[in-house]
Amino acid sequence: MFRKITFFLILLFTAFLGLSQNAELSPLSKISLLTVGTGEDLAAKFGHSAIRLQDPTLGIDEVYGYGTYDFEDPNFYLNFTRGKLAYTISRIPFKYFDYSYQQEKRWIKEQELDLNLQQRTLIVGFLENNLLPENKRYKYDFLFDNCATRIPMVFEKTLGSTFKFDYTYLENHLTFRELIRLKLNPNTWSNFGIDLALGSVIDRKATPYEHLFLPIYVYQQMKHTTLNGKPIVKKESVLLDIPEQNDNSLLFLTPAFWLGLLLALVTWVTFKDYKNERRTKWLDFSLFMLTGFSGMLILFLWFGTDHLATKANYNALWAFAPNAIIGFLILKEEVPKWIKFYLILLIVMLFITCILWMFKIQVFSILLILVILALAIRYLFLLYHFKNVIQLKK
Repeated sequence: MFRKITFFLILLFTAFLGLSQNAELSPLSKISLLTVGTGEDLAAKFGHSAIRLQDPTLGIDEVYGYGTYDFEDPNFYLNFTRGKLAYTISRIPFKYFDYSYQQEKRWIKEQELDLNLQQRTLIVGFLENNLLPENKRYKYDFLFDNCATRIPMVFEKTLGSTFKFDYTYLENHLTFRELIRLKLNPNTWSNFGIDLALGSVIDRKATPYEHLFLPIYVYQQMKHTTLNGKPIVKKESVLLDIPEQNDNSLLFLTPAFWLGLLLALVTWVTFKDYKNERRTKWLDFSLFMLTGFSGMLILFLWFGTDHLATKANYNALWAFAPNAIIGFLILKEEVPKWIKFYLILLIVMLFITCILWMFKIQVFSILLILVILALAIRYLFLLYHFKNVIQLKK
């Protein structure tokens, strides 16, 4: 333990002086990439990447990981929502790293890297320099600066131009949205929420390098990466062999069930209203409030945050923010004449949403079909009702 503490004190001191590359690891030291499988929570759905340092001579077995955050940070939730939360690099003993993923029932795979002593020392020095208080914080970005994207960055900065990726193994270049959906069940609230919150910017093809925002692609890429013309992965092993769990939610807890129920309710109530020449105001108010507040959230994520992935979100067409105000007018028996033109606008925007979807300008959740149908049925009925039934009564 004394040797271990002394070693890291030396590394911190030399890193502060800019001489961390001269820290002495033993010839028996090893550096490897750790890849962790998916978990149940949304934050764990995409896996995790980390770097492991072992040196039996010095009694060291530590794991460096990016993407750590502190719930005690001031304004944590506000900063998280606005995309301004500072994330950090952390270092923990491997035994705690291993134990935490045993508890979460997530597999761990290890790729030992073929590095010489100087290269290992450079990598550890770089990581220790990142751990310094003035260096450890950075603004996290889910797509472009996360726990996985930082791994190749570490190797590129320390190993130089002889560290090269070979992307030929990638048969298909996917969009960011397609990559995100790889690990998500489409009939879950988390997937529906992601498709609602993220904009059209994620519907472009990701470059081969940009695929590395997912840990599983970093793992695959390392198998096709060379250092000085030789494969960098020396040996692979499975440290924790736990099958990934399928996300099988009960039917009545899924969005398809509730959105299907919404469509059925809107269709039934609208049919009864049409037949009886009346209007169910509570339904109209509910639909306008639901779409209005959803639109306000989308606009906030688009214009009020630093998240890049939430920009240019055309869900704002069907989830139209002004509906949150118009909903109160809809409660009245007599509505302004311009409401008819407003309804025509809403119907046109539903049509535009479908066009954008058809041409893949933005790909929406498949479940959105249920929402669009429900809104279209009710908007068309309201247009008919305000143009014909109200006039006939007058």
